[in-house]
Amino acid sequence: MDKIRVGIYGYGNIAKGVEKAIARNRDFSLEAVFTRRDPSKVRTASGVKVIPADKVLDYTDKIDVMLLCGGSATDLPIQGPELAGHFNTVDTFDTHAKIPEYLDAVNKQAELNKKVAVISVGWDPGLFSMMKALFASLLPDGTSQPFWGPGVSQGHSDALRHVKGVKGAIQYTVPIEKVMNEVRNGSTKEYTARQKHKRVCYVVAEEGADKNRIEKEIKEMPYYFSDYDVEVHFISSAELEKEHSGMAHEGHVFRNGETGDAENYSMEFSMRFDSNPAFTASIMMAFARAAFRLYKENSFGAKTVLDIPLSYLSGKGRKELIKEML
Repeated sequence: MDKIRVGIYGYGNIAKGVEKAIARNRDFSLEAVFTRRDPSKVRTASGVKVIPADKVLDYTDKIDVMLLCGGSATDLPIQGPELAGHFNTVDTFDTHAKIPEYLDAVNKQAELNKKVAVISVGWDPGLFSMMKALFASLLPDGTSQPFWGPGVSQGHSDALRHVKGVKGAIQYTVPIEKVMNEVRNGSTKEYTARQKHKRVCYVVAEEGADKNRIEKEIKEMPYYFSDYDVEVHFISSAELEKEHSGMAHEGHVFRNGETGDAENYSMEFSMRFDSNPAFTASIMMAFARAAFRLYKENSFGAKTVLDIPLSYLSGKGRKELIKEML
């Protein structure tokens, strides 16, 4: 059986997770890593060749699915639509409020060029989206409440690092335990983002940078921080490396409501993982498999996790899946 040839565009934490995940998905082969950095200074764990990003179009006939591992703040809004015109792609765009317009931009290029682009893959958006849709379908008269953390948010940490004067940063999403326990115990109240979570930022400022401006800009950043109570702590580079190198996270989706007999029902989906980027990478691999299958069926355009049959994610055949899982 021919392997699905993949490329990695960008070489940060998620990309490094993808590189390792490929070893556990034997129907894939990694062809190349593409970077905007000097390729001679990039060392990959697998030893795969590293190619300058501006040479990516030389590989249109050598790669079946391109995994886009850039950030949602500034990278993917440009890279997603651009690369969907040349490759089947999978990305992790996670700015929830902007997903509809991003989907339209990517879909335009993917449909025009007969490619498949699976967007917003990860655990939220991604697995959480699938569970919210499933729970709401099963229990239509109710409320859904996702909770994130405690743990490191890759997207929010990336957004911090794009603030002028920030040398390094990490952001922890922390659920408000009192509110989460109320929901776990059946509450159907609607809570605001501020009531459900706080965001804790550890920032290394460049020498001479205005820390007051940095803190103000962070707290007022739309989509990322403006709707939450935010703590900003300025620390040294040594502290960031020593105290904040871990990437663990967890999350929960709750659905509480009534059925036709007016009795109360609750559903919960939970996950915990040691490495946010490694787990996200594993999810990307499953959807890369789905993207390739859709491409083979000429089902072109941009897709979300809500559009793809569950069986398309698995490396097992339909009969094997039914025998083992049904």
